[in-house]
Amino acid sequence: MRNVDDLISKALSRRNFLLGAGSAATLTAVGCGGSTFQPQTTPDNPPVTFTDNDYLNFALNLEYLEASYYLMAATGSGLPSADAGSGAGSLTGGAQVTFTSQIQQEYTYELAQNELTHVRYLRNALGSAAVSAPAIDLVNSFNAAAMAAGIGSSFNPFASFDNFLVGAFVFEDVGVTAYAGAAPLLSAKTYYGPLIGIQGSEAYHAGEIRTLILQAGSTYVDYANKISATRASLGGGNETMLSATSVAAADSTNAIGFSRTPNQVLQIVYLSPNGNLPSGGFFPNGMNGNIKVTTA
Repeated sequence: MRNVDDLISKALSRRNFLLGAGSAATLTAVGCGGSTFQPQTTPDNPPVTFTDNDYLNFALNLEYLEASYYLMAATGSGLPSADAGSGAGSLTGGAQVTFTSQIQQEYTYELAQNELTHVRYLRNALGSAAVSAPAIDLVNSFNAAAMAAGIGSSFNPFASFDNFLVGAFVFEDVGVTAYAGAAPLLSAKTYYGPLIGIQGSEAYHAGEIRTLILQAGSTYVDYANKISATRASLGGGNETMLSATSVAAADSTNAIGFSRTPNQVLQIVYLSPNGNLPSGGFFPNGMNGNIKVTTA
């Protein structure tokens, strides 16, 4: 497999990235290895208790998905094996996007590097408790999402940069709400600050993606709003439609961003509101870790 860090670094020589061992050392300094914390009861399913490591692994699964999507779009390859863990699942679909400008290419490379670095942070924070990357589907999942949203029978987010933005819209908005919902569930506050920091990074991504979709034109705005409505029906209900006067995804009365519980996030990425589902959608074999089955 190609060295993704070197590829991105060469393409963006003007930017400084945390690469290789230097990145790992920095992240280890922020994290605390594979510590196990006191269990926390999730509001989704009170009889089940989850540890902080479970919540971090839940976030790691989402970062595996985002990193795989962006790396594929930027480089034509998924996660490097060193960042996916032993026994990692397969990645289905995806291709390098054909960019029509240097700024499109550089923007996609930066997103890819950000998400890869999030994966590395969480893997270092969890240490030996980190789960490996699950199987990820970037073909049937988008086709099913397009069908459910009324966009059509299929949707290829790698066919153009504008299509790529719509695919990114799916992940970034979900990521922001997922961190907002999961971070307060941590019993040890060691990672609260870093996770909110990751949420901030995802929010920057989401805001710019929403703006770029508006610039892409009415067809793509319509796609995004249909996806937004579908997400709302699957998990949580809190969504903000894209328009020239509504770019921020926040409550209109107080400008506070929305949050979702882990179960609501599972329902979105599994593309089903049903309970007792262990897999589906973007995770054909389910997430890895203890938070992986939807509740009613």
